[in-house]
Amino acid sequence: MPPRPFLRALADRIGILPSYVDASGRTRRTADSARVALLAAMGIDAASEARAREQLETMRARTAAALIPPARVAQARAARHVPLAVPARAWTVELTREDGIRLRVGGVHRRGARRSIALPPLPLGYHRLRVTVTLDDGGERAAEQQLIVVPARCPTAGERLGARRVYGILANLYTVRGARNWGFGDLSDLTRLIDWAAARGAAFVGINPLHALDNRGEQISPYSPVSRLYRNVLYLDVPAVPEWRGLSDAQRRALSRDSVLGPLRAAERIDYAAVRAVKESAFSALYRVFAARARGTARGNAYQRFLAAQGAPLRRFAAFLALQTHVERCGVTDWRRWPAAFRQPESASVREFCAAEADAIERHCYLQFELDRQLEGAAQAARAGGMELGVYQDLALGSSRQGSDPWAFPGLFLDGVDLGAPPDPYAPTGQNWSLPPIDPRALAASGYEYWARLVRAALRHAGALRIDHVMGLFRQFWIAAGARGRDGAYVRQPAAELLGILALESQRAGALVIGEDLGTVPRGLPARLARAGILSTRVLYFERDRRGGFRPARAYPRRALVGANTHDLEPLAGFWEGRDLPRRRALGLLADDRALARARSARERERRALLRRLRREGVLPRGSAPDGAALRAAVHAFLARTPAVLLGISLDDLTGEVTPVNQPGVALARHPSWTRRMRLPLEALAKNADVARALGGLRARGQRGQTELTDRGTRRRRS
Repeated sequence: MPPRPFLRALADRIGILPSYVDASGRTRRTADSARVALLAAMGIDAASEARAREQLETMRARTAAALIPPARVAQARAARHVPLAVPARAWTVELTREDGIRLRVGGVHRRGARRSIALPPLPLGYHRLRVTVTLDDGGERAAEQQLIVVPARCPTAGERLGARRVYGILANLYTVRGARNWGFGDLSDLTRLIDWAAARGAAFVGINPLHALDNRGEQISPYSPVSRLYRNVLYLDVPAVPEWRGLSDAQRRALSRDSVLGPLRAAERIDYAAVRAVKESAFSALYRVFAARARGTARGNAYQRFLAAQGAPLRRFAAFLALQTHVERCGVTDWRRWPAAFRQPESASVREFCAAEADAIERHCYLQFELDRQLEGAAQAARAGGMELGVYQDLALGSSRQGSDPWAFPGLFLDGVDLGAPPDPYAPTGQNWSLPPIDPRALAASGYEYWARLVRAALRHAGALRIDHVMGLFRQFWIAAGARGRDGAYVRQPAAELLGILALESQRAGALVIGEDLGTVPRGLPARLARAGILSTRVLYFERDRRGGFRPARAYPRRALVGANTHDLEPLAGFWEGRDLPRRRALGLLADDRALARARSARERERRALLRRLRREGVLPRGSAPDGAALRAAVHAFLARTPAVLLGISLDDLTGEVTPVNQPGVALARHPSWTRRMRLPLEALAKNADVARALGGLRARGQRGQTELTDRGTRRRRS
């Protein structure tokens, strides 16, 4: 094919990277066909070289014509200087600070035109400014800008923890089995888990994303949510809602019948549809009590403050859910196929619908209010238990294309392209997550409003935040509709701006930030994360040398969260027993029986290598053949020896679960990911000998740092 220099220049300007290095070390170059398809998804026609040249020239002219960009993220010193696209002889700035204070400053450059304006010092936060300038020819230009003044980095572990190294429990909350929940782990279960972990010296309890889900069909992954701004109502503990006491005895008995809840509690897998149905019935009854009694009460006033703080986006989210229920009666589930009048959140038809269905919309807002209250209660329990970090939350990479976020923020999310990952040993053909990417240009034009709200929501009531696929703040792998995973390309993201806002919000929350930087990552990413104050992630299974041996504890970095595995990987018991290998063969992830045999041989080598490392570290006696709990205790003792400031112990590993909650790259129709429940009830944790042994590895040998954990836990138990 003939060379296309204008296409490539256009793609470079937009941020489509020309190549990347894959997991095997091979350089993969972006095809021109991928450039054309990704540009088309962003509304840029580059099908021909002439069109590419025209688009490039238009963009350059538009940039040159802009007095100032619509949004700017800068640290305090840089924020005082506003660069101008054109030289100006005189200027006026009308500044509205985040705290509402208004300032007006101006000046004249008597010795010639200037290309920047000096501002007075500004506090951290979100400010609005309007700039008016007088040009050389006497004409005037004006423009507005969202100016976001940010700190240099997120809070560091040293600022939060001093020199201490701490550990915590990582749990998939929805899988938790409890005597009181309704077949789905809830926020009261989280509080009970926090109480149990705090009594054992843990500094945090980490949980999966709590994002809002559709909770049916294939819309059950916590990493493919309806909205990342709001939470899943199934996490509500119904009897813990204050309005539960306002129901009659007969109502409470009818809503919590043993004949309904018993099977849900006993089931091996979560029945999302059944849990949703029984909880929705209760939510309706609870809201009726609230609507009738809350006005003018302390609870009603707290609700009004919550609504004011959340603003229009919460109303849009609630309107989406009410519209979804309304339109689904006609058999339509995807909002992109709703009647045209309902596809725009600010349309007259949507406003009329909201007025007519005000009660339904208020009900959805009320449920988010109660979710916030129950999560706050869990955070308060962590503080009362002496946890240094408390609740450690998780932020997913994207939102479902069928969800409320793309509907509520029109023009922000792209159609015709999906987020994914390039080929690697776990997914040889690449992964397509069917999540719509955000257009970086639209995000900047909006003043980064969605990102700021998203980070703020994720940090609410959190002492730490994990960002899934943190590389997505720097670059994202985009796959055009209909293309194979291997045919995608990386697209550069506005990392400095995203990281700046993340630093601002995390400093305000006083929370640590952990980046999940596993998989195919560019060279230098850990150093970039370190400069931003973001901790890295290290997983035992992946920490191997060139010969396949497990790295010694001393080789792990300090600035990291370490753990044995993740929600996408086998728990320790399943890994040790090789439970995943026949499953991968049945799902076609291993091509044939010969591949299965090779995988079994490789696993045996891994088992021997792990035993060698554990014995060399002195956490497992030489010559011993450990049982499951002894092996898990040794692994935890090994991880506790690392310099890493945070150690995350999987609840699944403590209880000996053998299957993961997710099988990456496999549709739910072929494998029931996100439904597996824990075998051991929450109430049995304190009395289970194997759990005690597996957890005991953290304090077994009094290493420096581990002693601090032991002493802290001992002091609490004696008090």
